[in-house]
Amino acid sequence: VNRPGLHGLTIHNGQLYFMTAREVFRAPLLPDGGIGRVETIIDDLPDAGQHLNRTLAVGPDEMLYISSGSTCNACDESSQENATLIRASLDGKSRRVWASGLRNTIGFGWHPRTGELWGWDQGIDWLGNDLQREEVNKIERGARYGWPYVFEDGKRNPQDEPPGGITGAQWAAASRNPVLMYTAHAAGMQWAFHPGGGFGPDAAGDAFVAMRGSWNRKPASGYEIVRVRFDANGQATRIEPFLTGFMSADGRSHYGRPCGVAVMRDGSLLLSDDANGVLYRVTYDGAQGSAAPYAPPAGPMLEQAARGSNVPLLLQRAEGKASGGGGTIAVTAQAFRANGTIPREHSEYGLGFSPALSWSAVPGAKAYAIVVEDPAGAAHPVVHWTAWNIPATTTRLPAGLQERDRLNGGPLEGIMQGATSRGTVGWYGPRPPKGDKPHPYHFQILALDRTLDLPLGATRDQLAQALAGHVIGTGELVGTYAEPAGG
Repeated sequence: VNRPGLHGLTIHNGQLYFMTAREVFRAPLLPDGGIGRVETIIDDLPDAGQHLNRTLAVGPDEMLYISSGSTCNACDESSQENATLIRASLDGKSRRVWASGLRNTIGFGWHPRTGELWGWDQGIDWLGNDLQREEVNKIERGARYGWPYVFEDGKRNPQDEPPGGITGAQWAAASRNPVLMYTAHAAGMQWAFHPGGGFGPDAAGDAFVAMRGSWNRKPASGYEIVRVRFDANGQATRIEPFLTGFMSADGRSHYGRPCGVAVMRDGSLLLSDDANGVLYRVTYDGAQGSAAPYAPPAGPMLEQAARGSNVPLLLQRAEGKASGGGGTIAVTAQAFRANGTIPREHSEYGLGFSPALSWSAVPGAKAYAIVVEDPAGAAHPVVHWTAWNIPATTTRLPAGLQERDRLNGGPLEGIMQGATSRGTVGWYGPRPPKGDKPHPYHFQILALDRTLDLPLGATRDQLAQALAGHVIGTGELVGTYAEPAGG
């Protein structure tokens, strides 16, 4: 295989998956060790910028996980898929942002006993020799991990402020702190959990991580393999050096740069050194047997993925009902009529920008909320938009709203937007599978007797809980969309 920029690869069920910065490919492994026809399964990942090296792995839930590093050191990304971990189907036809605020989590894996996902995130540069420290995170669906505005235990990045009038304190409150931290700029790369067997009596459940080493710290850091210790409950407790000697004692020169690490079938470790172009094998004297099968349970990932699925549309739920019947809101769209076709430019197959909406005012309303759902989508329903704290004086939204947590300026001031089923905030346009019958998209408007206090990135279910008992009027507009099989 010869693909410019090829970096990450993994093997699963006789298929080789590999990727460049923007593409993911797969090909069958042949009996003679070669590969069959190469198929492109994803070709539209976001630009990589300064973090070109991306990795991928198949999780215990039979889904593909892709690291998508930031394009920059610290900035407001133009794509919400940058600085994330992405979860995709094995055929590449569907994907979502699993977790965000991860500057460059090249190394990640699933604990062999618990099935929980862990990863090592590389910290921000140019904050000094000892900032930002490297992070070990437990990575969960929908969680934010701080980058680029917050790091470590809530420290603020003095070089950047959140957009839209959001404060650093609000961003910190919505972000997860790391479980463990390590020396700044050590540059953690590949992460490998040991399932136990063939490598000493206490290796089971610990992770080994390659530290490629700093380029801008004095003295240098990294240039080693570290061991992340986990307790009997599968929780990370400490980080300790495991294999050192790749750097001089004064930190001014190095003799190698550990990059990759893997557990071999006999339980030994295999590590790569990309400065010298060699592989090393690390064995344990007196080790018996071989490595146990690496088979993390799928439960935790499947449970997280199922959250918010198989529920009624918001206006059909008790939380979305107006007290005393409430008022009826007339909802219209500039680009399509009721039960009409949503123009392609508003879909993810087109330009993907939000349509202009208008609705009738409800007397006594203090704010409005919007939820757009597709009950025919795979999640039953797929959430395409959530917005709340729309001012009572605003009954019209222009097309093409920014996809960020908080909007500002004129009638948009203070409008909050939450998480979609794609794992992003703001409008997520229709994206039914190609060739499907038209999917219905329900634009649901709710008038509320109060504004809502919700965390950044709140989900549809969090919004539903907050507005329960405060709905004084509702309205709905349905549009449809289908993408031809050859579209």
